[in-house]
Amino acid sequence: MTDQLVVPVILCGGAGTRLWPVSREKMPKQFVPLIGTSSTFQQVLDRVTCEGLFAPPMIITNSEFRFVVAEQARARGVAATIILEPQRRDSAAAIAAAAELAMKKDSAAVLLVVAADHLIPDTDKFTAACRAALPAASAGAIVTFGVKPTYPASSYGYIRPQPAPDGTAVHKVEAFVEKPDAATAAKYVADGYLWNSGNFMFRAEVMLRELARLEPEIRNAAKAAVDNLTSDLDFYRLAEGPFARAPKKSIDYAVMERTALAAVLPVAFRWSDIGSWNAVWDAQPQDPSGNVIEGPAEVMNTSNSLIRSEETVLTTVIGLDGVIVIATADAVLVVSQQQAERVKDLVEQLKKKNRTEALEHRRVYRPWGFYQSADSGSRYQVKRICVNPGARLSLQKHFHRSEHWVVVRGVAEVTIGEDVRLYHENESAYVPIGAVHRLANPGKIPLELIEVQVGSYLGEDDILRLEDVYRRHAEA
Repeated sequence: MTDQLVVPVILCGGAGTRLWPVSREKMPKQFVPLIGTSSTFQQVLDRVTCEGLFAPPMIITNSEFRFVVAEQARARGVAATIILEPQRRDSAAAIAAAAELAMKKDSAAVLLVVAADHLIPDTDKFTAACRAALPAASAGAIVTFGVKPTYPASSYGYIRPQPAPDGTAVHKVEAFVEKPDAATAAKYVADGYLWNSGNFMFRAEVMLRELARLEPEIRNAAKAAVDNLTSDLDFYRLAEGPFARAPKKSIDYAVMERTALAAVLPVAFRWSDIGSWNAVWDAQPQDPSGNVIEGPAEVMNTSNSLIRSEETVLTTVIGLDGVIVIATADAVLVVSQQQAERVKDLVEQLKKKNRTEALEHRRVYRPWGFYQSADSGSRYQVKRICVNPGARLSLQKHFHRSEHWVVVRGVAEVTIGEDVRLYHENESAYVPIGAVHRLANPGKIPLELIEVQVGSYLGEDDILRLEDVYRRHAEA
């Protein structure tokens, strides 16, 4: 056993459109609580913080998610290096960049690549698997974790392992195979194939060497992007021009299906990529009728179904079998389990019709907290605003609207022109059109207020930022 600390690399992109309306493009599935009270990203952070095994993690994400990533990591007490991709080039380029960065710190670095949206409930078994994979990875193998199937799934790729000598935990890979049909999946399970979990462990130097041999454009683009890395607050940005030259390929296609160094560790822990609402239903305890019921919901004569109701929306279902009903504040999905994979197609249809619900929630997160739309009309909009303790919005002004703020919890520090005042619960402030203003929370508890906007144009892009600690532009 080696004393080498493993550097976790968490891939934190993706849209998760099959889990609409809870997962949306601007707040995808890895950041929302799908199973349990924490997001899958936070659950991944919890899994890779074992002292004596893991070094501080490296997180690869994009600029749009940077503040959500930072806040959720902070809430878990995890000090991570957050790397921002200028554009999505799939997993091969992201992993290449992570390997380049790791090599700059330690030429013998061993990386563990995991996805931010996978579910593995048993952290102890996961940690034990990482320890078991480490000797082979340190010796030069690219080790993937192959999950022993519990049923013939047609939604996962499979791995055919070679027989291993007695006492050897890690097998050589004979072949990777694509997602099969139901009959082929049953044959794979009977023949001892493993699910491809998409988690890998390897020496950074080994992966870069294979990329240089198999996909030199990806290796060269990643190296140049890292060589020209820039810092932005607590984040690091890969250089946009070089990174854009990387071909868009997954690590499976770029390396794993072509390298002679691929190995697999069979693991028996529960695993799911939570790729559909069926997976969410399957991963949770079901009542005697086969139902999973979450939130304010009531059912009658209903079986084998997932009923999820968010916030205060009462959802009721009568006389159905094998359905998924997801109710959020601004959208409701009803689909049979047999058609659950088509939710992604529905989202594309909504995008074509310019439905904002396809992309964003009523609650929109910002680096200082969040706002949530409550009501709107032709010349007004009402929002609930929550500002984190110690946070502040940009110094800004609007050209088409005035704003009224009513404090309902906490203390607000309000700047209007040259005037700076504190407002407490039940007190209100008025910001005229064109006035330079700022809202801040100087207190120790969250600041909550109701904002009423009135004007001829109420879009989020009606904003001129004069000063911003988060270095944002327009509505970002």
